Amino acid sequence: MRDFLSVDRDANKIRLLRSTHSGTFLLVEGGSDKTFYERFVDPLACKLITVSGKPSSKLRVIAVLEILEKSSFLGVLAIVDADFDRLSSSPHSSSNLLRTDTHDLETMLIQSPALDKVVAEFGSEEKISQFKRDIRLTLLETAIPLGYLLWISQCDSLNLAFDGIIFSRFINEQTLQIDELKLIREVKNKSQAFSLKDEELQQRLSIEKNKSYDPWQVCCGHDLVELLSLSLRKTIGSNKAADVEPISLERNLRLAYEAVYFRQTNLYVEIRLWESNNQPFKVLQNNI
Repeated sequence: MRDFLSVDRDANKIRLLRSTHSGTFLLVEGGSDKTFYERFVDPLACKLITVSGKPSSKLRVIAVLEILEKSSFLGVLAIVDADFDRLSSSPHSSSNLLRTDTHDLETMLIQSPALDKVVAEFGSEEKISQFKRDIRLTLLETAIPLGYLLWISQCDSLNLAFDGIIFSRFINEQTLQIDELKLIREVKNKSQAFSLKDEELQQRLSIEKNKSYDPWQVCCGHDLVELLSLSLRKTIGSNKAADVEPISLERNLRLAYEAVYFRQTNLYVEIRLWESNNQPFKVLQNNI
């Protein structure tokens, strides 16, 4: 509860900004999201506001939006990661709350042709030819147990920790095949969750995987980028680790993402619909 106290301060800051900005306030989760959306937003008509912190930036964005909506504050829109919201009923719904098409912004980048540009830039033509598999589908197939394990952790309140796990401990760097048992043990060790049984987690993982949900809603973008980094070092490239660090690859994916890709998303359509329903407030540039 204490973590949420300052969302009132965030909401009050936006109310104060109304005296100097009569247009739209677009709430996003953090700095990288702001960098992405400001390429498409009309800076005179819409002010981007980042909201971040604990327990999660997404929940804080939603909390600030709800405070402003309760006070009938007009012209505020929030865009958050979908995460697992489309796989289970989310308690948060509002005409002023939009979600990414896929699990998060990074999966939208990887689903787009921006991935092909980055692979062409950093990959080895010879190794890509020898690999003989679609790199986008391979990333999804490899990452999906990670996504399901995270979802299981959230559904069952296991509090498993995924930050800082070493992917090379459970991924074959030559084939990008994942060893699910090694994954479970790596996550358990990172979480100090030694009381959990490997076999029970493996069985739970198999049950969820058999439901065959849309992998773009299950896989986490940061996992896909970690795998892309790994693949560009050995599987489809020969780069040094420092040259294809995940944070650098995410930046390159954002730079490679074109307006024409964004126009093809449901998120773009939903923003235009919001503009139509909330005139005179605007979000996007006219030529996007």
